[in-house]
Parts: sequence; structure tokens; C-alpha cells
Amino acid sequence: MTWSAHQRMSYVGATVAVAVLGTVWCVAFLTVGAGTEAIAYVFVPVGGVLAAASVRGLIRGSGDERFWRGVFVAVVLITVGYAWLAVDMLTHADQARTRSMPAPAAACTVIGFLIAFAALARVPVVAAGGVERWRMTLDRTIAFLGCAAVLWYAGLAPMLSAREPWSRQAMLLVGLGLLVAVGAATKVSYIDGGPVDRVAMRLVAAGGGVPAGAVSVLAVQFGYIAGVPAQAIVMPLAPVLVTLGVEAQRRADHGPPRDPARPGVLLPYLAMIMVDVPLIAVAFGSPLSWPVRVVLVAAVLVTALVMIRQYLAYQENARLLRNSRIQEERLQYEVSHDGLTGLANRALFRERLTAALVEPGPASVLLIDLDDFKTVNDLLGHGVGDRLLVSVAGLLRAETADEHLAVRVGGDEFAVLLTGAHAVPEDLAGRLLTALSEPISEHRLLVQASIGIATAEPGATVDTVLRDADVALYTAKQRGKAGYVRYVDGMGEPVLAHMQLGGELRRALDNDEFRVVYQPIVRLDCNRVIGVEALVRWHHPTRGLVSPADFIPAAERTGLIVPLGRFVLRETCRQAAAWLAELGPDALREAGLNVSARQLHDPDFVSDVAAALADSGLPCERLVLEVTESAVLRGQQVSRALYELDRMGIRLALDDFGTGESSLSLLRAFPASIVKLDKSFVDGIEIDDGQPAAADARQAVARAVSQLARALGLDTVAEGIESPEQVAALLELGYTVGQGFYLAEPMTADSVSRLLALQARVPEETRKVSRTRGGTAPSAAGR
Repeated sequence: MTWSAHQRMSYVGATVAVAVLGTVWCVAFLTVGAGTEAIAYVFVPVGGVLAAASVRGLIRGSGDERFWRGVFVAVVLITVGYAWLAVDMLTHADQARTRSMPAPAAACTVIGFLIAFAALARVPVVAAGGVERWRMTLDRTIAFLGCAAVLWYAGLAPMLSAREPWSRQAMLLVGLGLLVAVGAATKVSYIDGGPVDRVAMRLVAAGGGVPAGAVSVLAVQFGYIAGVPAQAIVMPLAPVLVTLGVEAQRRADHGPPRDPARPGVLLPYLAMIMVDVPLIAVAFGSPLSWPVRVVLVAAVLVTALVMIRQYLAYQENARLLRNSRIQEERLQYEVSHDGLTGLANRALFRERLTAALVEPGPASVLLIDLDDFKTVNDLLGHGVGDRLLVSVAGLLRAETADEHLAVRVGGDEFAVLLTGAHAVPEDLAGRLLTALSEPISEHRLLVQASIGIATAEPGATVDTVLRDADVALYTAKQRGKAGYVRYVDGMGEPVLAHMQLGGELRRALDNDEFRVVYQPIVRLDCNRVIGVEALVRWHHPTRGLVSPADFIPAAERTGLIVPLGRFVLRETCRQAAAWLAELGPDALREAGLNVSARQLHDPDFVSDVAAALADSGLPCERLVLEVTESAVLRGQQVSRALYELDRMGIRLALDDFGTGESSLSLLRAFPASIVKLDKSFVDGIEIDDGQPAAADARQAVARAVSQLARALGLDTVAEGIESPEQVAALLELGYTVGQGFYLAEPMTADSVSRLLALQARVPEETRKVSRTRGGTAPSAAGR
């Protein structure tokens, strides 16, 4: 133990020693007459000095200095009062048995008790508000009155009617001591942790209550002679209890926190039982004296307070039950309804559909999916998208009858459950599509939807009905959107095959079933290969070569276009760097590949491109990324990615130009370096039917694109060239570079290597002469 711990324990030991010494002296006095009776009054002030010193040492280190400072002042004043009494008794030793406490000494002691009571009253209790605060106040009042009534009946009242009544000062001090004890007991029951330890407060309060109770019993039983054991044995226990309280507070300050107690659970009930004890005594023959009448009044007050408390408890319980029901209803609603739109959710939908399938009547399901809703979120933000979903939900409520259930399945997908013999799903689908043909929501947006319809067959389950509706919805999407399709037998087979194809993509990536081929990009005047476009092919182990038109949409839908595109990117960069290292920087100007909107939405796409270039060693300016017009318009994430790629020095090409959703102003807003004229504007461009106006019309778009690109400083590439006549026409319109099956079909990397090697050995002038004579020059080697 530290020195301070020794000091603390010495205070406890010293006060105990004083109490023991008083006991020994009292026994000696009562048996052999040792000393004078006035010596009994010395032990209390000596113990009080030690207790005051113990409290003073605690004040600065305690969590609640105000409480312990109040206790210190109270102990000092009480010690001064009893020291005054001891001096008075020693100077009037012959009158010690009958002499009363001097008024100044009694005043000091009374003030000390009052200060101790005030310190107890200032200790904070459990925080509460509203009805709970009133309940706690009633509980404390009931407990106080009940305990005080019993102490009055058993302690103070017998002192007043004793055969040798004590002085008013003594009875006042005993009453204050009991009052402090009762107040502390009531207070401690409602302390929930806090800076003042509950055990410490109980011990300090016991320092006033225990001696007071014992003194009252001695006074009633033995009269004046009880003054000696009261002063020498009983009252010295007060300093002992105070020093023990100080030690308990120190242990609480430096030890683990005590477990919080349940505030005041049993105390009111104990007080009610205690206040009934005097009444039971009267019932068994005890005289109905005026002290008993005081107890009767207290019992009536306690009963009235208990009734008020029970009424408040009843009101509070009723409120809690009402809130519980409201909370339960709200939770049930939240569990079964969508938080954004207020429509039923998927869980309630399945529950109602399960019940409908048991009923004898027909049940149909409409699955409704908003077309291109992602574009709204990307371009206008999720807040606008949410308001649009709320408006669609309101439209569903307006178009569905009360017996039908409108549901938000999730995202931008809704559903309607139709029951009853008169429900016609096609009529509802038509009304919904008609309503969606007008702008809705506060932003006046025009949105379309695809609808799949399925009617439950006998023996159908929830999953089969939803599967059929989902297949019908998918078919409606495949047929061009903005329409509805009813499920029929066999409809799911092609859809299932398409879904299975998507499921096999992951395996194909893991098994290295994809290959990259390259279609040369050629100068039209001399057939010189200046670049390649990378294309991916899938060699399925059982299906053979799978068309990109089949697996690319599946890759887009499943999100596997991202790892697939990463594979094509890395392979293209690696192969292009190998050609440059093998054949020199003049062998190939650029290598390009297509990039989807889904890839551009991937936050890691730009870093993937940078990593592919760094790993392969391909210069940034040698890579061309081709994007479609519709992909460019897919939101801020796509725009940021494209501008970051442009700042890196990567060339961007606008693919299939003229067929997308944009205007020509896109060329000014988009950081493009190359414009690729779509094949649809090359087809028929060479036809000469003797009608100049018709020929000009067929060439108008190609001519306009060439002139616009030239004005903006952009390169042009004509796609889908299939004849020498188209080459000639494109040259006359200002196009110098093209690609197509006539010039060169897609070929393997080895074929491109041989083509580039042959091209490096043939002088450029020779190729120009060959071109003017109608030859196909080295590009034919790749066919």
C-alpha cells in the first residue's frame, strides 16, 4: 500500500480505537465506577476530529467535491457542538446526568445535521422526465413518509412519553439523525452510478441514523442512566461509519465501477409495509395515543400517494401499450412496404400471390420494368430518378383497382397482382402504357416501360408464375421495349438458352476460350495498313465459334463485359507493342479496340488502361479507344473517364457515327480525335443510276461528315467497305482511310505480322502504282 493508503486506514483504525476505548471505559464505569460520568462525553468529539480529518483528505480527489465538502462542514460543526457539550459536562461533572446540552452547542450540531441533509439532497439521481419524473417523486415521498412514520412511532414518540424524558435538544438531535438516515435511504435508492458512491453515502447516513436509533431505544428503556453508554459506546460509532464511508468512496474512485442498481424498485413497497406495522399493533390492542394518530395520518397520506402513483402507472402503461401497438403496426408496414414509393414490397407480393394461388379464382401477374431508367439516374441524378419512381407508383395506384395489389419489386421494376374473374391483364397493361406515353413527375419526364404478363396455371407455384412473367418481360424487351407480352408455353426456351449463354461466359473467361483477331485499317490511296481494330472471338468447346452478336449482349447484361474488355485491352496492347518492337515504329501507327458504356462506368477502367500500357510498354498515342455516340451520353462518370484518357494522350474515336442519339455538336463537346463513318452510310455510295440528284442524296451524309471533321481537325475512317467502287467514291468525298472486307478481313496476329512484314518490303510507290492498276496489294494476304 502507498503512504496515503496507510494514512486512510489509520483514520479508520483510530476511530475504531476511540469507539473501543469508550466501550471499555463504559464497562469499567458501570461495573467498578471508574472515573466520572462526564468522561463519557469526550469520546464523540475525539472521534469527530478524526472523521473530519479523513473527510478533508478526500475532498480534492473525490468525483463530487461539493458533497464531501458539505459532509466535512457538517462533521466539523457536529464535532464542535459535542466538544462544547464535553467541556460543559466536564466543568459541571456533578450535574452530568441531568444537565441539558448548551444551546450554542445544540445549535452547532443542528446546523451540522441540516448541512449534511442538504449535501445528501444535492446528490443527482437517475435522470428522468415527464411522467417518470413524477413517478420517482411520488415513490420517494411514499418511502420517506413510510420510513419516517415508523421511526416516529418506534423512536421519537416513546422518548416523549418515557418515565424520564430527555431534553428537547437531545430529542431534536435524535430526530435529525433519523431524518438524515431516512433521507439517505430514499436518495440512495435512486442513484444510478454518478460521482458519489452508493455504499459511501449509506455509511455516512448510517453515521447519523444508527446512533440516533440506538440512543432512542436506550432512552426509553433505561432513562437517564442510558446517557453514559449512549455517549461512550453508541455515538462514537458515528465517526467510525463516516471514515468507513470515506474509504468506500476512495475504493470506488480508484476501482472498477459498480454495477448500476435498479432505482427504487422495492423501497415504496417496503415503506407501505412498514407504515402498516403500527396499525397492526393498534389492531391487536395497542392504545390509540396521539403518536399513533400521527402514524394514522401518515398512513392515509401514503395510501393516497400510492393511489396517485398507481393511476400514473396505469396511464403510463396505457401509453406504452398504445405506442407499442403503433410501433408494431409501423414495423409491420415497413416490413411489407417499400420505403420510397409506399407500395407493397416483394415480401408482401409473394405472400399475397401465395394466398391467391390457393383461392379458386384466376391470378395474373404483370411485371413492369422501366426502359432505360439508368439513363435518368446517370444524366439527371438519383434524386430525379427517385421522384420519377414515386410518380410511376402513383400512376400504378390510379390505374389498379382496390382488389389488385401494386408492388415495387426493386429498383425500377414494379408488379401488379390481379385477382378475380373479371380482371383482364392486357387491358391494364394497355392503360399503363397509354398513361406512360405522357410526361410524368414534377420534372415532366417521358418514360417507357416493358411489361410481361403471366397467368397462373393449375398447380402453379409462386416461383413458376414469377419465372413465366420474367420470361415474358425479357421477351418484351427483346422485341423493342415499350410494349407488353403474355407468356405462352415454349417462350422460355430461347430466353433460357440466352441466359445459359451468359452463365457460360464466366467459365469461358476462366478457361481462356476467347481470342483476339485484328481487322486492318488501310489507306485508301495505296492500300497501306496503318492500324488495326481488335475484335474478340469466342471458340466454344461444343458450340464452335459463337457470334459476337450473341455473347456481347449477354456479357453486357451480366457485367462480364468488364473483365472481358480488360482481357482484350491487355492483349491488344501487348501485341501492338510486340509489332513495334519487331518491325519498327513505322510498321503500325495505331491499334484500336471497342469500349462499352459499362466499361466506362467502371471506376477502375482508367487505371486498367494505364496499367495495360505500362505493362506492355506501348506508347499512349499508339492506342485508340472506340466508343459509340450513345455511350458518350451515359453520364458524368463516363465523361470524366473520357477526359482523363484524353489527357493521358490516348486517342479516342467516335464509332458508328451518324447512327446514335446525338447531334453534330457532340464533336465539339467530346474529346475525339477520329470519326468513324458507319457502314450504313457507305452502302450504296458507289451506285451510279444516271440520276445525279439521287446520287448526291446517297452521298450527302458521308460528304457532310468529311467536311465537318476536316473543319474540326479530326481524322476520318470509313467502315464497311466492300468494293473498289466504294473506295473510289470515298476518295472523291475526301476520305483517305477505311476498313472493310474488301480491304482486309479480320485475321490472327500471325497473319497481321506477315502482312506488315510484306508491306515493309514493298516500296510505297509500287503500292500506289498497283492501286491505280486495280490491284489489291498486300492487304489481300490477310483474307
